[in-house]
Amino acid sequence: MLEAERLVAGYGSLRTLNGITLSVKAHQVTLLTGPNGAGKSTLLKTLFGLVPLTSGEVRLEGRVVSGYTPRQMLALGVALVPQGRNLFPSLSVRHNLELGGITLAPRSALADRMEEVLQHFPRLRERIDNQASTLSGGEQKMLEVGRALLLRPRVILVDEPSLGLSPRLVQEVFRVLRRLAEAGTTILMVEQNLRRALAISDHALGMEMGRLVLDRPASQLLDDPDLNRLLLGGAAVPDATAGGRPPA
Repeated sequence: MLEAERLVAGYGSLRTLNGITLSVKAHQVTLLTGPNGAGKSTLLKTLFGLVPLTSGEVRLEGRVVSGYTPRQMLALGVALVPQGRNLFPSLSVRHNLELGGITLAPRSALADRMEEVLQHFPRLRERIDNQASTLSGGEQKMLEVGRALLLRPRVILVDEPSLGLSPRLVQEVFRVLRRLAEAGTTILMVEQNLRRALAISDHALGMEMGRLVLDRPASQLLDDPDLNRLLLGGAAVPDATAGGRPPA
């Protein structure tokens, strides 16, 4: 569904991605992990067009989309849910959701899309006229994901969905992401809560210092006694080039 070939990108003179090559399969949850500063968030932003490429290529279903703007990526069915809170706190849940469908045409489609989102997040239905600022951290994250879903994206790039959430809400958000994948959405997720994330993921990618150092089925990593090394660094393993790809 989504491929990157030898991506080099960064901020000004600071290079953050150093030749990343990866493939994200359709209708799966792919976990992207690694220590802080590995370049995970930058990779999502680069795939979405927020950070310009220095070199390399991005492909969506085989179509070259390198250099596309975020608006163009949205039109092709790719949505980004960034880290942190990205809502309009003084607006209601309803109005925050409606803003996610601002590009919808015809506008009559908005009501049906809203209903689809609220079926995924009944908690948001209960608070539909509440200000976003009054929601809990978990509810705000649900609202961000729900807003992205209004355009029925084929690919969702989601950055740290469990950040700052209680264990119960983490489980609820992860359950929704898994259900979306089973319904046909492709998900690339940056997440540090490894064991919970691996439990809903099909595949796992590990990054370190802007390079891909691990590429394995998630089920293999769940049984790995040294799982925490993916967060602490030193994630390279003998089969890091699984699938025949050279090291990035």
